[in-house]
Amino acid sequence: MNVEIPHNQIEQLDTLAAQTGKGTGELVREAVSKMLAYNDWFKAQVQIGIDQIQRGNFMEEPEMNARVQKMLRS
Repeated sequence: MNVEIPHNQIEQLDTLAAQTGKGTGELVREAVSKMLAYNDWFKAQVQIGIDQIQRGNFMEEPEMNARVQKMLRS
């Protein structure tokens, strides 16, 4: 697989590689791995919300607004 990376990001990647003692390829693989893990986490969180809604476990907008206002006052 070939990926085009903007020049300024290549410079940042090179700097980070020098600072961490890791190769640029390793840093890119780590970044992709973290992105994929985040994507899996995010999808799971969305499904949790969907499941809660289907069970009727949610609050209406006025109640949510009141909770948010209370949190902001604290």
